[in-house]
Amino acid sequence: LKACIHLSSMAPNYNPSSSYIFLILSLHFLSILATGNNHITDRKALEIIIGGGESSNYNSPAPSPEPENCPPPPPPPYLTPSPPPPQPLPPPPPPPIRFSSPLIEKVYPVIKNFQNLIEDDPNKILETWVGTDICAKDRYIGLECAKFPGTNNLAVASIQFNQFNLGGKKLRLDNFLDKLEEVSIFHANSNSFVGSVPEFSNLKYLFELDLSNNKLSGEFPSSVLKAKNLTFLDLRFNSLSGPVPPQVFNLDLDVLLLNNNNLVQRLPENLGSITALYLTFANNRFTGPIPGSIGEIKSLQEVLFLNNKLTGCLPYQIGKLNRATVFDAESNQLTGPIPYSFGCLDKMEQLSLARNKFYGTIPEIVCELSALRNLSLSFNYFTQVGPKCRKLIKRKILDVGMNCILDLENQRTPWECAKFFLRKQNCPNSKSFFYVPCGKYPHRIKPDQEELEGQASPPVSYGALNPDRIRNL
Repeated sequence: LKACIHLSSMAPNYNPSSSYIFLILSLHFLSILATGNNHITDRKALEIIIGGGESSNYNSPAPSPEPENCPPPPPPPYLTPSPPPPQPLPPPPPPPIRFSSPLIEKVYPVIKNFQNLIEDDPNKILETWVGTDICAKDRYIGLECAKFPGTNNLAVASIQFNQFNLGGKKLRLDNFLDKLEEVSIFHANSNSFVGSVPEFSNLKYLFELDLSNNKLSGEFPSSVLKAKNLTFLDLRFNSLSGPVPPQVFNLDLDVLLLNNNNLVQRLPENLGSITALYLTFANNRFTGPIPGSIGEIKSLQEVLFLNNKLTGCLPYQIGKLNRATVFDAESNQLTGPIPYSFGCLDKMEQLSLARNKFYGTIPEIVCELSALRNLSLSFNYFTQVGPKCRKLIKRKILDVGMNCILDLENQRTPWECAKFFLRKQNCPNSKSFFYVPCGKYPHRIKPDQEELEGQASPPVSYGALNPDRIRNL
């Protein structure tokens, strides 16, 4: 007996091996009935057929091999897969960015990169730095635009960050100052810029640079030498170190403010080549004597040498500074007598030589200067003072405290004075101290101070000694 049973014709859980066993046992059972075997045997056979039986150890016989020559089972029905969900539509392209000029488009990424460096913005300046219209009146505070010369294109012409107090660990001038090729004014007083001053010789239109009161370090920026249009340079209150290139004093600067750094060098002989109105060297470590060339700065109005390490005697050429209103060389190691040429400083209002090693007689011709409002000669070794100068002492214009003037109060002890004069005091070309370049007679009587009308204007350069003081020079 041969039979072909396909799985496809059976119930879903039907086992093919069981069907073969069932078929064989059924045939065997029929043969038993035909031969008349006893009913017990018949009962067991029946239980086996229906899946019962008394013994749990009964092992089912191995299934018979599947008959040969049977056709293969039909393949399962093919299920058509569900179509994939439709792809979402791409977002619409952003509107094109529009700029007011190609020059603004060029510096826009520079400004945005700089903006990312700012971590501290106490004045909320960056809240206005939105959009692309850099030149809008109420946007991008601190940036000012103007038409680039010879074109109708707007450009970033001025940076005004004074007292913004911007800060950040990586807030540097690199890739910002040097990338603003059309800028003419860069004022960034009182912020927290770090690092060195970058090379900016490519800024052909820059004429004012104020980086004072920051955290800049490194050497003096030599790129200043290539900034041919620069007239205003303020680097005070930083940590710049090393020398100032002598070529700086050949520049056509109106203002050079270098005070409160770590600059170390001998004052260059070509100091007088500069055309500045205001010079501040205060609170550095400049050394050597004040060169005689200083008398060639015809336009010089104020100069501060205080708190350096200057030595030597004062050159008589200082008397040629007939426009000067402030001369301060306090707290150095200068020595010698005061040159009589100082009597030519007719516009001098503030003259301080305090805390040095000056000695001799205070020239009466100096005390005759009609514009004097403050003459500080304290903490020196002067020994004599004439009647004109004594009038200024009474009026508290002249301070000669802690000198060696025996008949005045608040003087050094005799021992201090004797110890000083035991050392040999010498200045080269001592005859020059009596030279008066303006032709005045040293003892000519000048008008008393009481006869002067009006008040002197406050000095500009002393404001440079305050890091937060801003004044248009």
